[in-house]
Amino acid sequence: MKHLLAPLGLILLGVALFYLFPYNLAFATRMVIMVIFVLSLDLVLGYAGIPTLGQGAMYGAGAYAAGLFAIHVWADPFAGLVAGAVAGAVIALISGFVLMRAAGLTLIMLTIAVASICHEIANRTRDITGGADGLRGIRMDPILGLYEFDFIGIAGYWYAFGVAAVVFAFLFMLVRSPFGLGLRGIHESPERMAAIGAPVYWRRLMAYVLGGAIAGIAGALTAQISQLVSLETFAFALSAEAVIMLILGGMGRLYGAVLGTAVFMWVHHTAAANDPFNWLFVIGALVLVVVFFLPSGLISMPTSLSRLLKGGRNGRS
Repeated sequence: MKHLLAPLGLILLGVALFYLFPYNLAFATRMVIMVIFVLSLDLVLGYAGIPTLGQGAMYGAGAYAAGLFAIHVWADPFAGLVAGAVAGAVIALISGFVLMRAAGLTLIMLTIAVASICHEIANRTRDITGGADGLRGIRMDPILGLYEFDFIGIAGYWYAFGVAAVVFAFLFMLVRSPFGLGLRGIHESPERMAAIGAPVYWRRLMAYVLGGAIAGIAGALTAQISQLVSLETFAFALSAEAVIMLILGGMGRLYGAVLGTAVFMWVHHTAAANDPFNWLFVIGALVLVVVFFLPSGLISMPTSLSRLLKGGRNGRS
């Protein structure tokens, strides 16, 4: 019964978002898409222990691939998701052959370099990508041939939410599989895993490619729902914010990735609406509080409070 509570909570959260923001479904949809993106980062950083600030490279590749696929090949939404996933996986695979041989600060800088290279390629190939003006003219077919993308964003929201649910279910099973447990072992001690014969390099590369595919799906959703792709999909800020969301929620915890994304984006939305110039102060204060008092993320708050209460009771007794 306990195992059903958390998935049920996520479903209720998705329904609640729809009714909390009935006149701003674009924001709610953006939040759901960012959940997928942060989940991809959680697989790479939280489970496999691969530090990266360039996850936006795969996100942007997926967005452009889905947009170009819809314009020139087929406007079916699900086919576009496949195109985005393949593009993200290919970028991760090509770069991963080199990146997975590096570690520490060198690896972080190389991931940023990959995203910068993708950004420059998209900017230079103006005839294909639209350059600084962005990729326009994306028109999508109805979802399943029945539900058209409407101006209000109802179809787009439930489409994104459905994809997010499938991605979460896939990762939920993956991290509990032998492969996922192996990633945890590599994260904790790659030397010990190598000593027992585990293919550390290839498993890290596979995790990076899978994370790239999921990031590509998030980018594809952005392109399909907004019907516009800009160079900002490769922006460093996107990858950095995803890392902050993951730290807030708790790394290596899928539910933490969801919680961190929801909290960050809600605080960002509220603070920026009240003070467009100083909203970063609120985000910074939130991150400091979580890092100092909840180093395992907001997802660990119930456990921390329980220990605190037990400690207080033991002290009084």
